[in-house]
Amino acid sequence: MRDFHLPGRSTAYAFNGMCATSHPVAAQEGVQVLREGGNAVDAAVTASLSLGLLEPAMTGIGGDLFALIWLPGEARPRGLNASGRAPAAVTSALLRDQGHETVPLDSPHAATVPGAVDGFDTLLSSYGTRGWADVLAPSIALARDGHPVAPKAAYDWSNEGVEKINGEAKRHFLPAGRAPTPGERVAYPAQAEALEAIAARGRAGFYEGPVAEDMVASLRAMGGTHTLEDFAATSCDWVTPISGDYRGTTLWELPPNGQGATAILMAKILEGFDLAALDPFGAERAHLEAEAARLAYHARDCLIADADTAGAEARLAHMLSERVVDEMRAQIDPARRRDDLLDRSNSLHALGPDGAPHRDTIYCTVVDKDRMMVSLIYSVFHAFGGGLASTKYGINFQNRGGGFSLVPGHPNEMAGGKRPLHTIIPAMLAQGETPLASFGVMGGAYQPNGHARVVTNLLDYGMDPQEAIDGPRSFTQNGMLDIERGYDPAVVERLYEMGHTINRETGPIGGSQMIRLDHQNGCLVGGSDPRKDGVALGY
Repeated sequence: MRDFHLPGRSTAYAFNGMCATSHPVAAQEGVQVLREGGNAVDAAVTASLSLGLLEPAMTGIGGDLFALIWLPGEARPRGLNASGRAPAAVTSALLRDQGHETVPLDSPHAATVPGAVDGFDTLLSSYGTRGWADVLAPSIALARDGHPVAPKAAYDWSNEGVEKINGEAKRHFLPAGRAPTPGERVAYPAQAEALEAIAARGRAGFYEGPVAEDMVASLRAMGGTHTLEDFAATSCDWVTPISGDYRGTTLWELPPNGQGATAILMAKILEGFDLAALDPFGAERAHLEAEAARLAYHARDCLIADADTAGAEARLAHMLSERVVDEMRAQIDPARRRDDLLDRSNSLHALGPDGAPHRDTIYCTVVDKDRMMVSLIYSVFHAFGGGLASTKYGINFQNRGGGFSLVPGHPNEMAGGKRPLHTIIPAMLAQGETPLASFGVMGGAYQPNGHARVVTNLLDYGMDPQEAIDGPRSFTQNGMLDIERGYDPAVVERLYEMGHTINRETGPIGGSQMIRLDHQNGCLVGGSDPRKDGVALGY
């Protein structure tokens, strides 16, 4: 329980239903759907679509989504992969011939075909009780009438959006020539027309007809290879979730092309250390987490790719094998950072370079009165995607193609019709066949590290959902250890002495939401990250 003498946020409790997400308006909309008799899928889709207007730097219908759904009475969750594919005509050789070693994040070649609308359509048709017109009504109102910009949304707009928004996107997202300030009204009348087309025609209103024609024409005018056939062929997939055990609790993730296996691998590595004996916000715990992340993320960059690529199943099994876990754990020095930790003689590291870019996203979790659970994550990758938008309707394009490798022969090599390595990962926890929690951690590449941290906060340190989310974070990347200001200066100094190069973060690391099922009391327990504008609301 938190110290009520200090600033903070109490954990939310409710019996009937709950929605936790990164903006209070979206959380209210989700709970309203539940009050009116809709289920968790209806509420999650409604709230998430609104977030595309409330937090346009983070998400929108030009992006992708992934979801886990736990249906009442079932023994495990179901998974949905609604990530888009590269246009059929693009190749890695095309970009190499243009002199690129990586996919340019601000180019149309980074814009994979948006998968989110098809994903929402599949969720609604499979498990929802409401149609497109109902779930889009709040979003259409936000787009037409406008809304006051929230503080974190304004921060993202100003700090990440202004410099990269270009071309037609400036007209739609910087109409005053600058980022909006907190409380300022913003509206998207052009995007409202696109949303109305989807409300009237479902997925066909987006992937066919005027909206698709606008997106394709805009991308081709910028040099893209996209076609109307690429958009019309978009199709998401129901997938079998993957899992790993951590101290008797099951962590459920989605399989590749997402990076959920990285979270499982990190947790497996950390399980071999007595974390409970360490200060949860001390240097020793942060150090072990950083070294485990360096190993797990390098494995990710070498092995994770589209599940349809040759050898994908074998690579995943190898990555999560006990032999690899034991080998990695043995390389960690609990007292000091090892410069030679990523030893290329390890059999894992023969395939290619590490390094996938990262930013934020949105996450939404909902549990209804019947205890259907939804864990949904929805993103355009970097802030405002590639900074590009369609001319007429102002749909901002994701730059997920930046997750591809251009290295010939790499499993994640860019190719037409292929899905790239993806950073966004929803998660759930269970005890055997009993669901315990639905959660997600935003922050691009940070997400597997965030999953491991939240899980260990819950299971090693006995924190409640809000405490597990609130605590300070660190993340190792590019040879640096990013440290939030919530750490004690003495901890930072100790990490420096242990060999880490410290980067004091100016911005927060990611965000998070969680709903836990308290089976003993029959209630829902929710938390929402103060690093975002959102809340956990129940009724």
